[in-house]
Amino acid sequence: MREHDAEWWAVLTAGAVIVVLTAGAFWLSYAHLAEVAGQHGLGSSPMRRWAWPATLDAFIVAGELLMLHAGLRQVTDRWAIGLTAAGSIGSIVLNVAGVNSTGNASSVPFLDYVVAAVPPTAAMLAFAVLMRQIHQLVDRTTNRPEPLTGQRTEGAVQKLNAPSQELERAATSTGLSDPLPVEIDQPTEPTAQVPQAKQRGGRPPKATIDELAEIGRIAAFEHRKLTRDLLREAVEDKGLTIGSERLTKVMKILRPELEADGVAVSTSG
Repeated sequence: MREHDAEWWAVLTAGAVIVVLTAGAFWLSYAHLAEVAGQHGLGSSPMRRWAWPATLDAFIVAGELLMLHAGLRQVTDRWAIGLTAAGSIGSIVLNVAGVNSTGNASSVPFLDYVVAAVPPTAAMLAFAVLMRQIHQLVDRTTNRPEPLTGQRTEGAVQKLNAPSQELERAATSTGLSDPLPVEIDQPTEPTAQVPQAKQRGGRPPKATIDELAEIGRIAAFEHRKLTRDLLREAVEDKGLTIGSERLTKVMKILRPELEADGVAVSTSG
């Protein structure tokens, strides 16, 4: 038997014992109060003799039911506690006071008072134990962790999207119109990662022939001459690369117009 099942069986057994104890003690107390009522003015009417204890014990029953209701709601009902206490204490006092005597109080054995006081006292203590068990059961039920559903799931998704939202706010504050997208725990295809790796770690994109020619034209007018080395250096200063074939092509394009403007062009170095 698992520990959880053993615990529940123990609680159920204790609850059954407490209920039986409460019922037995309540009956003994009620019967004794009926005898007291019959000895003090209600002996000629058995019906009224047995109804009279209800005017006191009904407070106990009503208070206990209200306390049970408050316990299930996890609140404190002071009126229920007051009714239960008043009925229980009144029942104990009247049971003890109603012990028979022969006219001499000293002749009544002490155990007679004990016997009269035990049933209402036992009923009161048994109910207190029962309420304690109910409170513990309610606490365990209400404090059990809830599954991750509904709004809690939405909160978890918002936490996962927080890095992307932070980057968007940062991009807005710095003036970037297109912030970098952030993907969280989303698998990508291996073929899609290869071009990105080449773009980050490979050579910069090549410029067009017209762009290379414009770079060479600016360099030629700054130095009043243009050589292959000057053109390659000017292109690399722009963060670009140029091969020998494209370098020769650009020199052939620029040579006629530069020489017409008096700029020396040399294709040897």
